[in-house]
Amino acid sequence: MTATPDVDLTVRPPGHHVLRDRLLAADCRLFEAVAARHWPGGDRVLPRLTRSANHGVLWFATAAALAASRSPRARRAAARGLASLTLASATINTLGKRSVRRARPALDPVPLVRQLKRQPITTSFPSGHSASAAAFATGVAMESRGLGAAVAPVAAAVAFSRVYTGVHFPSDVLVGAALGAGAAYAVRGLVPTGDRDGLPPPGRTAAEAPALPDGEGLVMVANKGAGTAGRARALLEALPGAELVECEPADVRAELEKAATHARVLGVCGGDGTVNAAAEVALRHGLPLAVLPGGTLNHFAYDLGVEDARGLARALRRGEAVRVDVGLFSSDAAEGCFLNTCSLGVYPELVRERERWSRAVGGWPAGVIGALRVLRADRRPLRTGVEGREHPLWLLFAGNGTYHRVGLAPARRFDLADGRLDVRVVHGGRRPALRLLAAALAGPLTRSPAHAAVRVDRLRVDGLPPGTPLAYDGEVTEAAGELTLGKAREALTVYRPADRD
Repeated sequence: MTATPDVDLTVRPPGHHVLRDRLLAADCRLFEAVAARHWPGGDRVLPRLTRSANHGVLWFATAAALAASRSPRARRAAARGLASLTLASATINTLGKRSVRRARPALDPVPLVRQLKRQPITTSFPSGHSASAAAFATGVAMESRGLGAAVAPVAAAVAFSRVYTGVHFPSDVLVGAALGAGAAYAVRGLVPTGDRDGLPPPGRTAAEAPALPDGEGLVMVANKGAGTAGRARALLEALPGAELVECEPADVRAELEKAATHARVLGVCGGDGTVNAAAEVALRHGLPLAVLPGGTLNHFAYDLGVEDARGLARALRRGEAVRVDVGLFSSDAAEGCFLNTCSLGVYPELVRERERWSRAVGGWPAGVIGALRVLRADRRPLRTGVEGREHPLWLLFAGNGTYHRVGLAPARRFDLADGRLDVRVVHGGRRPALRLLAAALAGPLTRSPAHAAVRVDRLRVDGLPPGTPLAYDGEVTEAAGELTLGKAREALTVYRPADRD
């Protein structure tokens, strides 16, 4: 008996049946060729491998191993791989399996030792295992080529095992793998990668900074509340002459001030809020800043091009640094600086909700919970004036530098010294969730009744009620009266590696 599948015949244009029949025949011949050939070790390894990938267990275990490495890039790779796998599985199970009703291959040509004890009962086209394997491997490779190269052979073996064990035709596997890779690219469209390869060269002004061959002159203040001990100590191993000060969150600013009195270079390890405090101290003391990412998001460090202790140590040894802009805000109630963003409206409330939940569930899940709680709450838009015109608004976002939309939200800056504020406004309305989503999907320079986006070097917002929450770099303060946003051009010198190993 051959492995010819059951296929429904419908009326097609002349010649269609001939081409289809040839493709199906070639598919069956290839299936039978694989079944007839003995693959050394395959009978023992591949059936076990294909079973390990049931329900994505193999890939969840791989993601857990990557996350346990404590490497920021490995963790991003694990998260992206799982997100890609989830989208691929959902697409295959809801659309793929239901759109093409193709019977499984006949098992007659397949040796009994290869056959699975439990045969799948779903339709054959496309292969869900292949889609999940390709999605996970592609997602991982988007964050790290090295990790992707390690995962790819396993993913390819899983895909091949589906033909080898007789549960899929080769075309099922090829189409499934293509859909899985497509899912990974779709996820990248929604959430940009942390890998900078292939992006436009950053427009940052080179700056003179002390070269510290062994780290002497560097005082690194690490926020223990951000779980930074391992990363900060890794930098100390690379630069044994540096001084490391570990402190609780409440003591960070005091320790930064103390370090600035005797340091040649002020270092900081922590999240964006901790980095903001260090930048303010470095500006007042005229010191260059060395930033080691140690928080959940690390927007400034990653946009700068610093991902780990190794890259930062290389920049410090060589004296490689750049000058970057610093955003400034000033109101009747508070003033300060921001390296990433400054926001009014729903975002400060989201930050508060995220901080409330982060210790219990972690940073990323807390962000999701916070967004859901804020958007579901019964609230009214903030009524204020922007450049002299009254506006009810749900959100005013001002970025220090131009954010390029490569997903559902502003996510990447290529130039940290462009002298511009990237301002996005979501106007007030009855449905804040829909308006916020529409604004996120829109381009960086758009106008509509629901939202607007412009790039300016200065912005004035007036009429803020006392106690209005204002978020800046993950921290929340209160603003009142008139709020002015501006820029200090190329005010801060920051270390970053000029190249990447």
